[in-house]
Amino acid sequence: MTEPVPQLEDLLPLDGKRVLVRADFNVPLRDEPDGTREIVDDLRIRAALPTIQWLQQQGATVTACSHLGRPKGAPDPKYSMEPVRQRLAELAPGVELLENLRFDPGETANDEAFVQKLIAGQDAYVNDAFGASHRAHASIVGPPKHLPSAAGRLLAKEVEILGGIRDDARRPFIAILGGAKVSDKLGVIEALLPQVDGLIIGGGMCFTFLAAQGNPIGASLFEPDMVDTCRALLEQAEGKIHLPSDVTALGPGGEIGKPEAGGEVRQLHTSIPDGWMGLDIGPGTAAEFGDLIAEAHTIFWNGPMGVFEDPRFEAGTKTVAHAVAEARAFTVVGGGDSAAAVEQFGLARDIDHISTGGGASLELLEQGDLPGLQALRGQA
Repeated sequence: MTEPVPQLEDLLPLDGKRVLVRADFNVPLRDEPDGTREIVDDLRIRAALPTIQWLQQQGATVTACSHLGRPKGAPDPKYSMEPVRQRLAELAPGVELLENLRFDPGETANDEAFVQKLIAGQDAYVNDAFGASHRAHASIVGPPKHLPSAAGRLLAKEVEILGGIRDDARRPFIAILGGAKVSDKLGVIEALLPQVDGLIIGGGMCFTFLAAQGNPIGASLFEPDMVDTCRALLEQAEGKIHLPSDVTALGPGGEIGKPEAGGEVRQLHTSIPDGWMGLDIGPGTAAEFGDLIAEAHTIFWNGPMGVFEDPRFEAGTKTVAHAVAEARAFTVVGGGDSAAAVEQFGLARDIDHISTGGGASLELLEQGDLPGLQALRGQA
């Protein structure tokens, strides 16, 4: 891991100063019948409170900013920060919250004029948005060029924990990767292989690996241009990569997420007939993966084992989630769908650390650094 980033204490004294805090308030919202939008889960807002409250205790006036959703560089009522603003006012009175950063195309374009607009009247900058720190956006990499800057408590904790498992994990170290595509996680697979004692692969990406072993995979998700890469990784891994030995598959005519549409669900070995689609690891595989997880002293998990949103294909992810939660290891769940899974199965309290950034956690493990961290080290 690269050199440390500046901490909040490096900004002192702050009495009477104005501080811009880049937070990650990209919370899930629900449309209500009256046309308003309500916050489904305020975890990301509460996660920023230690930083905000510390700054206020030092006498600083705090202005927060964040993105929300993916507006197309223009104001969109659907992505207004108003529900977040109301909740933040309840949790941290006195904090001003700017409108959605992505309403301005200058945010994603890292436009200097937008940076100047953000920092106008501010005396210091704090990045507490780990989940956005892998993006070289204006609010992430711009302010440190002009203001004294530091990492917030949340960002610093993420870097400490993920950096620790990357560089000094207690062994055996088991990584669990799922999700749809090998191409999305190739970099982190290559980075983790030399460091882990075992790499468990499930989700849609496992079928390209199974195809590389010569297994027929039916209508399962598949990246033909990644087969040779997967074959090379299996050879390079020397037994470290663990793939499913059975799968749960949906027969012809079935639809994902629509049990009422029909289609037979069957447990199969790794030879999947034409027209059938593998959508979860099978019970035998889930038990095998569980045994590996139980022996670990460090576990990193990113990506579900199947389409767990469909109850017919949740068993594999649920079994792995329980195994991770019950393990005596130091357990880290790398954000995204994995975090949603442990929440859905009521296991979040049994995980040592749930990262607030799926993509950021993967990139930090892969690269050992992020654009947002580099910006803090190179601050004005």
